Amino acid sequence: MPVRHFLTLNDLSREELRRLIQRAIELKAKHRAGEIFEPLKNKVLGMIFEKSSTRTRVSFESGMAQFGGHAIFLSSRDTQLGRGEPIEDSAQVLSRMVDAVMIRTFEHDIIERFACHSRVPVINALTNEYHPCQLLADMQTYFEHRGDIAGKRVAWIGDGNNMCHSYINAARQFDFQLAIASPAGYLPDTQILAAGEGHARLVDTAREAIRGADLVVTDVWASMGQEDEQAARAQVFADYQVTAQLMALAQPDALFMHCLPAHRGEEVAAEVIDGAQSVVWDEAENRLHSQKALLEFLIG
Repeated sequence: MPVRHFLTLNDLSREELRRLIQRAIELKAKHRAGEIFEPLKNKVLGMIFEKSSTRTRVSFESGMAQFGGHAIFLSSRDTQLGRGEPIEDSAQVLSRMVDAVMIRTFEHDIIERFACHSRVPVINALTNEYHPCQLLADMQTYFEHRGDIAGKRVAWIGDGNNMCHSYINAARQFDFQLAIASPAGYLPDTQILAAGEGHARLVDTAREAIRGADLVVTDVWASMGQEDEQAARAQVFADYQVTAQLMALAQPDALFMHCLPAHRGEEVAAEVIDGAQSVVWDEAENRLHSQKALLEFLIG
């Protein structure tokens, strides 16, 4: 049986994704009830971090510990990757020693090449193009608070980045309508957007995207590695801050999400992210539960 990887949301079927979300909700309930559940006892997850992260490391490492397994943290400084070893060679070696590999890296091509030479499942914990694990947490959060997202309207406000790309994939897989408001020069990839035709579309303004939305999502204006663009981006994105006035255009029970870390007063006003419609802390917690469901699916 071929090895299953999770490099984008498109690696799983619609039915598999929905079962994964429901399983994540079940696992969350088990954990909160204090139930010991160790389906991955003696299993090992290799975690390669070429980009640092708080939530990704803690959620995967905690998830493996709660499942009875173990996680090994590897930064570029701790591996031969940092000394120029071909990604294909690293994949051959590591995948003979662990049961799955999680990678947080730069170009999506890196993780695709690794997966091609891996004997074990590879999980995309973020690339420049996609962030599918965050979308599992976001979808779980919506299902928990509002039920099925099929047929709902989602507004993406801001950079057409890896999160936006993953929302385009999610719109097709979970069958919702995505309106994207991004400034010129920061639009999502045209091919990824074209693949979402019928479910994802560009609009001209943040007001147009958010009007009637059931879910409003944004991200920082300058992501990791773009710090030197901070000042320029602050000017370009000035009309894309999610404010209380904008949120008032959405449905009265609309939710607000942000993958964090957030910059209050930039992409989101403090009164929104700290307000009653914000579910960002549940969203952050659900990285743990949805990734446990993913690990169980891939290697359990």
